[in-house]
Amino acid sequence: MRLVIYVLGLAVALSASSLAVAQDADDKKWIAQCVRDNREEGAKAAVVRKYCECMNDKMDASETRSISQWEKTHKKEMDECSKQAGWK
Repeated sequence: MRLVIYVLGLAVALSASSLAVAQDADDKKWIAQCVRDNREEGAKAAVVRKYCECMNDKMDASETRSISQWEKTHKKEMDECSKQAGWK
């Protein structure tokens, strides 16, 4: 019985960790796109990256729009992330 519980626990842990890796890869993709979209906006690269990471964190995990598309309808979040990143 202990073996069955151990195996089930291990399966759940592995499933959760592979989901987290997939989300991290997806987040990296969206953040990289945001950085490319904003590279000509006059801010230092580190500021743009921090802004994009902040915006990504504020978005729902099920969001299908890019950060650059999403920010157009979320001014409050955009302002908060700009301030946090030191953009404005």
